[in-house]
Amino acid sequence: MFLGTHTPRLDQKGRLFLPAKYRDELSGGVVITKGQERCLYVFPTDEFARLTASLRTAPVTAKAVRDYSRVLFASASDQACDKQGRVTIPPKLRDYAGLDRECVVIGANTRLEIWDSPAWSEYEAEQEQAFAQLSEEVLPGVL
Repeated sequence: MFLGTHTPRLDQKGRLFLPAKYRDELSGGVVITKGQERCLYVFPTDEFARLTASLRTAPVTAKAVRDYSRVLFASASDQACDKQGRVTIPPKLRDYAGLDRECVVIGANTRLEIWDSPAWSEYEAEQEQAFAQLSEEVLPGVL
């Protein structure tokens, strides 16, 4: 499970340090792909395989499944962390997420998300009030 908020910097070569506490979990490689709200999703390879298996059982006759799968897989890049714990973010994915130098990496349960720092601040500010109101809809009877 991925938790927390981290603030690494993107270097000139498009590399980013992933949080040290997750390096063992990510040592088998990662898949980086487009996420919603113009962030990037970083899945451990085995978690991406589980997602792939779920999508494989979805009906290809459903347009939403086809559309989602096309964008998800066409933008996906499998990467390995280097010895220093850095991962290279391909230029097209950096452009999609608007990544410059200051980034935010958040834990999002089964994946990490990489955000441009100002974009994350804006998103977080917009969602604070909604978060308080959504617990009843998203987690009925849990909280």
